[in-house]
Amino acid sequence: MSRVNESFAGIIMSRRDYREHDLLVKILTDSMGPLMFLVRGAKRSRSKLAAAVLPFSYGQYVGMLDPQRLSYLITVKELHQWDRIGADIDRNAYATYLLELVDHAFQEGQSIGAWYQQVERALALINAGRDPQVITNVLEVQLLGRFGVAPQWQHCVVCKRQQGPFDYSEAYGGLLCADHWELDPHRLHLGSKTVAYLQLFSTLNLQKVDQVNVRPLVKRNLRWALDKIYNDQVGLFLKSKHFIDSMNSWDQDLNGLLKK
Repeated sequence: MSRVNESFAGIIMSRRDYREHDLLVKILTDSMGPLMFLVRGAKRSRSKLAAAVLPFSYGQYVGMLDPQRLSYLITVKELHQWDRIGADIDRNAYATYLLELVDHAFQEGQSIGAWYQQVERALALINAGRDPQVITNVLEVQLLGRFGVAPQWQHCVVCKRQQGPFDYSEAYGGLLCADHWELDPHRLHLGSKTVAYLQLFSTLNLQKVDQVNVRPLVKRNLRWALDKIYNDQVGLFLKSKHFIDSMNSWDQDLNGLLKK
């Protein structure tokens, strides 16, 4: 495909230095998914593009798009900033992890369709103060299919029963009803509330969501279950996720000290 100069909606995913005054910026585009852009002069103090490629920026850009080689960012027509994400360590950590997960889930140069709106809405909700773990968990469940793991969340994989109680089986790739739990002694032994949220998250359209309230115990169980699925079945270990795990460990250590 030849280079084209076009307008596109984009979300800044990551950036790194390139030469003295330039940047390489990964942008999630609505038309071609994640693309790497060379942004000339972006490190210069008077650059008109410096603000356009700040972390957690999004808007309407103009660039020369090439899925086979480097793309070039020319200008920005409309720019917005999720400023509350940048100012809060928890929101920042989850948003960074979410974007890194999306970057691994989609091939460069291919349209991602409605996924763009789903990711944009997820970041908007995190910026607005909604629980960043829960919002991220929604995308983690839905992105499993992009990694070749497509759990059956809606019924028992053996008998197709749609009424619970259910538990998740990695061996069977989905839910088992109580009548078939004995088939997998290593099922995850999840509580009914945790399974219900996993079922909900698998089809949840974030465009229609404002609040998602989950009890702390269920949140811990959701995090454990999704970590196990991603570790065992996807085999994806991201630095941004390791940082979140470290933060959770810090919180637990601090709570332990405060109780002494």
